[in-house]
Amino acid sequence: MTKNKPDDTANDGVHGRDRLTRIADFLFECGMLRKTPRTGYQFLGTGSENVAEHSFRTAVLGYVLARMAGADVARTTFLCLFHDLHESRTADFNYVNRIYNSSNRTMALEHATAGTGLEEDILPMWEELESADTLEAKLAQDADQLDFILNLKEEADLGNRYATQWLEIAVQRVRTEWGAELAQTIAETDHKDWWFLGPDPAWWTRKNGKKK
Repeated sequence: MTKNKPDDTANDGVHGRDRLTRIADFLFECGMLRKTPRTGYQFLGTGSENVAEHSFRTAVLGYVLARMAGADVARTTFLCLFHDLHESRTADFNYVNRIYNSSNRTMALEHATAGTGLEEDILPMWEELESADTLEAKLAQDADQLDFILNLKEEADLGNRYATQWLEIAVQRVRTEWGAELAQTIAETDHKDWWFLGPDPAWWTRKNGKKK
């Protein structure tokens, strides 16, 4: 029995549209990531996010890691920004889904960018990310995992014991020394400290009109 060949005619309907219209199409498609859930949380039992939310902090993490490593900051950030763009068409497959399902992510990205003029930049970055041969690609891969690690730490802090188990596994996926250093620090930092420990402790007791 032979596998069905992916249908490369799925994008025929947009052929002939001018470049600016295709860019508008592309931007609408990027918006679909706001409506595309990350599916692993259904197994974790708590937490949720969409792919757009994930992609934003992954890009921030890529910027931070590139600064730490002395790598190309812009390229690392761009690799992160577009790393899950294909999921506007394929949806998100979690680690259980991937045992049984696969998707043609490269074709999805080719179709998403066709006729925009952006494919000349985005497709080579996708190839670089997938091969993970460059420092920037390795950092971008780490940024992807670190965003998940941050979410797992928050869920663990809130009492989900399974998140603690997942966190122990997730930190082992990190590839670079800078990613590993940051992952360890995240695992040791309470997720609420950034806002709760900032003000003088008396700030929290002076609310509701209570005097000094």
